[in-house]
Amino acid sequence: MTREAEAAEYAAAARSTTEAGASVAPAGPATGPGRSSGAGPADGRSVAPAPFTVLFVCTGNAYRSPLAERLLTARLGPVAGVRVGSAGTEAVRGDRMDRATRSVLTDLGGDADGFRPRPLTADLVANASLVLGLERRHREAAVRLVPVALRRCFTLKEFVRLAEGEAESGTALDIVARAAARRGTVSAPRPADDDIPDPWGEPYDVLRHCGEGIDGLAVRLAALLRSGLGSAAPL
Repeated sequence: MTREAEAAEYAAAARSTTEAGASVAPAGPATGPGRSSGAGPADGRSVAPAPFTVLFVCTGNAYRSPLAERLLTARLGPVAGVRVGSAGTEAVRGDRMDRATRSVLTDLGGDADGFRPRPLTADLVANASLVLGLERRHREAAVRLVPVALRRCFTLKEFVRLAEGEAESGTALDIVARAAARRGTVSAPRPADDDIPDPWGEPYDVLRHCGEGIDGLAVRLAALLRSGLGSAAPL
């Protein structure tokens, strides 16, 4: 898909959202995934802000997105208010991580305990502050499920590239918004450069190389998210 075709697809998705009657919030404090509405309970108690949720998406939720989920968790460290998950566009619910994925993850310093594959759903997309596909088709699948989430959906490579180009401070939500605003102005040399190829069916060394690449991106993404911690609003 060319850059022009991608831009046209995004524009079409945005139009369909408007035509479907999506409401527009009035001027004032923004609300949505990862941001509190600012209204507390009637008894005056303070309300903890909603966690900033990162959702990684691949095809089977077997290799790339589990690695991204657990490696970002490891690279973030004990950062309060951040939730990381993953899902697959063609995933089947399971009770454990793929054995080869577990091996690569453990070697890279991640923790596989408690992981369970799951399919991508509209609810997962709607409740995520940031949706990161491992390929453009995963990003597009998320937007098809929830068109109003358009400006929160990127590929992992795309988001890191766009967000790192911003020197301004702000919350994690601000970083996402500015990355969305830059989309179309800062493009990869080739559209396919924003994809991380599927290691399914490839030798173990290919999966290991894939994991190392994802880990490098997780380190950069963790630094971007942590940069919001010093802002007035928490992540």
